[in-house]
Amino acid sequence: MSNSPDNGAVSVSRKGQVALITLDRPKRKNAFGKAMWESIALAAENLTANVPRAVVITGAGDFFCAGMDVNPDNPQVAALMDALQTKNPAPMRELLRQMRDSIDPIFELPVPIIAAVNGGAYGGGAELASRCDLRVMDENAVFCFSEVSLGLMPDWGGGVAITRLLGPSRAADLVLTARKVGAAEALALGLANRVVPAGKALEVALELAQAIAANGPLSVRAALAVIRETPAKTLKSALALELELAAQLIADGECIHGVAAFFEKKKPVFPDPQ
Repeated sequence: MSNSPDNGAVSVSRKGQVALITLDRPKRKNAFGKAMWESIALAAENLTANVPRAVVITGAGDFFCAGMDVNPDNPQVAALMDALQTKNPAPMRELLRQMRDSIDPIFELPVPIIAAVNGGAYGGGAELASRCDLRVMDENAVFCFSEVSLGLMPDWGGGVAITRLLGPSRAADLVLTARKVGAAEALALGLANRVVPAGKALEVALELAQAIAANGPLSVRAALAVIRETPAKTLKSALALELELAAQLIADGECIHGVAAFFEKKKPVFPDPQ
């Protein structure tokens, strides 16, 4: 999967049982134009067809992602201008739907998605990171939900994600002010799971992904499903989901490998899901 350097690309590489998605348009701070959207859709197809045990997303260079490319040479900006001139939301609704159709499948993968926030995560970049299950943040990196400062709003799913992650009050503080959030505050808020020395975000994120990938893949998927679904469920329905998935997991027999290794004082080796 590649495009010209000016248009950028999204590449997928494999490191054992971990997939690495790299947003590769460093000259534009990995901002998304039309070619990038097409490329990330291909990346999503690749991962859906061959699901790894964990996924890491990072940006090329010293920036994570600057969100949408609003430069005039991005063809998608023309659609925005048409919507402004006609005051017709239909073209933008269709464009936003296409964009979401490109990225949503990544976050629908049944495995942990980890953001290696190696630099600035602005606008849509902050949204992408907030939709991940875990975030490893460079100590010099910055989050900024910058959309309202441009007269826009989060529309890559990040408004929903940050609210579910931090709660309505904290989400309002970050989204409605469009202020910059450094690593120390992000960690205190729960926006970052780990803050690491400069230049180490990808390395630590991959280590985290490999640690997860070494555990039972069915166990990780089932536990993750409960974690993802719980915020939208009542307590009773969430507990029922946990019970059902736990029962199915035991019946599937993955625990045989883990328990046997425990008694043999060995490191378990879990087979891939069939």
